[in-house]
Amino acid sequence: MAIIETFELCKYYQNGTIVKAINGVNLKIERGEFTSIVGPSGSGKTTLLNLIGGIDRATKGKVILDGIEISSLPERKLSELRLRKIGFVFQAYNLIPVLTAFENVEFVLILRGVSKRERKKMVMNVLKDLGLEELAHRPLTKLSGGEQQRVAVARAIVGEPKIVLADEPTANLDTENAIALVELMKKLNEEKGITFLLSTHDSRVVERTKRVIKLVDGKIVQS
Repeated sequence: MAIIETFELCKYYQNGTIVKAINGVNLKIERGEFTSIVGPSGSGKTTLLNLIGGIDRATKGKVILDGIEISSLPERKLSELRLRKIGFVFQAYNLIPVLTAFENVEFVLILRGVSKRERKKMVMNVLKDLGLEELAHRPLTKLSGGEQQRVAVARAIVGEPKIVLADEPTANLDTENAIALVELMKKLNEEKGITFLLSTHDSRVVERTKRVIKLVDGKIVQS
């Protein structure tokens, strides 16, 4: 059963001329898939993830997420759906600079109303899996780019969402940490049934995903 579906999905920007960032994408992602989206810079990978995750609104077309059409949902309901069903990993991390690594990961669970005791257990488990246990209470400003990237991934997966949308999740990681991260995602995919959709240029990611979708000029050219 599909957990993500798009129908003639389009996102246009007006910049003197019309830029068709996403242009008529029809996509079906089955529950439990582990899929990468590849394509040159500017092909629309990030835009597509943002549309699927309800961060951006489509110019036209539909997005159906876990049986719910999100294209016309009010912002409040869309925010609640994102909180409960989706984990995001952004290229720019989107972490909160004044918080520690632990607090950044914990924040999602606070919004969900998880108890303090359970939060601590869940956060420390995921930080340990990502090799961040000893950095848990270090301020974000004292972490390297690669460490911050792993914190962003920890935040995305800590609540075991149904879907993880990851935009270049290994972009700032060395080979050892990149492979460890993808293997952890694969483990979560296989053991917890979390659906992963990753945009990437990284062959280390692509060769470990089960399906590859190629995007060029806002259109799917290969799947």
